[in-house]
Parts: sequence; C-alpha cells; structure tokens
Amino acid sequence: MASRDPRPGTAKDRALDYVKTRVLTGAFPGGELISEGDVAAALGMSRTPVREAFLRLEAEGLLRLYPQRGALVVPVSPDEVRSVMEARLVLEQFAATKVVGRGPTACAGVFQRLQGELRRQRAAVGRGDWPEFLDADRAFHAVTLAESGNAILSDFYASLRDRQMRMIGESALREPERVTRILDEHREIADALRDGDGQRALRAVQTHLAGTVRAIGLAADLI
Repeated sequence: MASRDPRPGTAKDRALDYVKTRVLTGAFPGGELISEGDVAAALGMSRTPVREAFLRLEAEGLLRLYPQRGALVVPVSPDEVRSVMEARLVLEQFAATKVVGRGPTACAGVFQRLQGELRRQRAAVGRGDWPEFLDADRAFHAVTLAESGNAILSDFYASLRDRQMRMIGESALREPERVTRILDEHREIADALRDGDGQRALRAVQTHLAGTVRAIGLAADLI
C-alpha cells in the first residue's frame, strides 16, 4: 500500500510535481484531457503514483477525474480570476500595513529581502529564464505576507499564487513592456515599505494588482 505521506523524491511526488507544474504554467491547458498512461510513460513509472497525484490535484480543484477516460484540466473562469485578485488585494494590503506598523527596523529588513528578489528577477530577465522570474516574483510577494506575522494568511496566500500562475502562464510575462512594468511596480512597493509610508504602499500594491488584472484580460476596475 502506498504511503499517505511520502518522502520527497517518491514516485508520487515526482508525478505530482510534473502534472501540477504543467497545469499551472499552461503546458496542460484548461479543457485538455490527460491520461494516467501518458503521464506514467513520460515519467517512466507505473500508473499508481500518477493516479494518486491526480486525486491530489482533483482535491485542489485543478483536475476533474473521469473513470476510464482520464483527467480534465479544469478551465479558469472569469469569476475565479476576480475572486483570486480580490483576495490578493486584501491580503497584500493587510501585510503591508502590518509591516509598516512594526516600525523602521522591520521595514528595513523587509526592504532588503525584497531587493534580493528584485535582483533575482532582473538577472532572470537577462537570461530569459522565465521559470526563475516567476519563482522570484512569487517569493517577492511572499516576503511581505511572511513578515505580517499571520501564518494562516501566509499559507492561504501561497495557494492564491498557484491559482494565478495558471491564469497567466509564462507567455504573458515575456512581453517586454509588461516585464518592465512589473519590475517598476515591485520597486515602488519595496521603496514605500522601506520608507514606512503605509498609504503609498497600499497604492503601490493596488496599482500592481490592477496591472496584473489587465494582463489577464479582465477590467482593471475589478479591484
């Protein structure tokens, strides 16, 4: 019997990482039917760990299983996009307010961590390494949430970022104007937190998320 909590590196973990990464980046697009057999063949493993990975991803709302047919990649709906972005706005503004409220020392520490992720993003752009750019983008936003002092909200935020990656994928981030705008908006968020300017930080977060909404293709006034 397969373990319920496998150690890192098990077949189930590899299958889960393989399928989830492709769903989130759009390599397995919404509406596509994928099969246990195809994934198992691609990874050189039996179907059992793939089936376990499919069940996990169904629980996360990314797949819908059909016996004897395979798994449907659940398409992203406009309502899901709206809900995710509204939740991000609430959480990121909450986190910025908490960080500013902790005073100059906390703000300076957060700024240094944000700067590190910004440097990583710029280096990734220079290499054309979009998975690295996305990873640094996720880490940039996670810094402020982690420093808010609310572990429950920080964990919930991580699930929102997974959902958003599926909405955008890598292709939208390869547009030079959008990449430049992301970096500028990130710098504005970091600078506002460095200066302990709460209202400026809130505006910077809202501006950045409004740009993300436009990139996804919905009206910016949703947030």
